[in-house]
Amino acid sequence: MGRLTLLVGGARSGKSDLAVQIGERHTGGVTFVATAQRFDDDMSARISRHQAERPAWPTVEAPVELRRALADVADDDLVIIDCLTLWVSNMMLEEWSDLAVADYSAATADAAAQRTGPTVVVSNEVGLGIHPANELGRQYRDLLGRVNRQWAAAADRSLFLVAGRALPLHDPWELLS
Repeated sequence: MGRLTLLVGGARSGKSDLAVQIGERHTGGVTFVATAQRFDDDMSARISRHQAERPAWPTVEAPVELRRALADVADDDLVIIDCLTLWVSNMMLEEWSDLAVADYSAATADAAAQRTGPTVVVSNEVGLGIHPANELGRQYRDLLGRVNRQWAAAADRSLFLVAGRALPLHDPWELLS
């Protein structure tokens, strides 16, 4: 496995399950970095369910300060970041500009790629569905798409998950040359 692996796909495609399985197979330490926040009862129940479904790894809650969280983790641990989808929405809720999100995302993806230990990051692909009906939905879709591209470019390996199965993602120029 490379140092940075991106698992991207739709909701319930198996991204988080695969990330946990990778962690379970890792022979060293594992740290889980969670970006979800308990904004309501539904999110609280989802977070509790996810916590119960994974091993009792150390968990760092980093709804926004993901780069700082990576710096605080033992460099040889496998780090699972779940997920960029909520991370981007958290920055939007804090009214970060699109440029600030993109800059912080690029720096954080670079920091993840430079770690000695492996990093597995989970994100949703939200651009395959219907065109969002409002401006905020379109801004979010576009911004998350750009963030996903940044992390894919920094990753040693990117996988697209559908129905629990993975397709490798390639730089298109590798296929066109």
